[in-house]
Amino acid sequence: MAKTKTAVRKAVKKQTIKPVLTDSPGHLLRRAEQRASNIYTQEVGASGLTPRQYVVLTAVAAYEGQTQTDLVTATGIDRSTLADMIARMIASGLLDRERTEGDQRANSVTLTSAGKRQLAATAAKVRNAEKRVIAPVPASKRAVLLDCLRALGGRLDSANTVKPAAKRRK
Repeated sequence: MAKTKTAVRKAVKKQTIKPVLTDSPGHLLRRAEQRASNIYTQEVGASGLTPRQYVVLTAVAAYEGQTQTDLVTATGIDRSTLADMIARMIASGLLDRERTEGDQRANSVTLTSAGKRQLAATAAKVRNAEKRVIAPVPASKRAVLLDCLRALGGRLDSANTVKPAAKRRK
């Protein structure tokens, strides 16, 4: 019995088994996200904006006065998570929200002065993080990588589908 186990071990060692994980898109995407998250934290700092908070502030700045529903489309963050994030960001003084004129059920979201300052203070750090994240990819392949990531993400950054801002009540 011992000889059989030893023989099997030797046979397995001689084989070149290709690691399954190196061909797993899900695993590779998780690893890339881990790397991106670590680099983001190094650049922005643990006490700075989280990546999702930065995305929300960026989307609000780009689509000033949009409704929360429009921001769900622009960011790809689900409705309940985004509503909770916006509530916390309002409480921390980064965002403001008010009912829209056209639909009393909808909220228009805007940056406060503090939100604009925080976004401006974080933007260069995020750009540095993004440069570091993509640095291992040859420059000639970076545009292709970004196109592939957009395709995989279902183009959640559908900025072209965001409607003009509804008029806010005064």
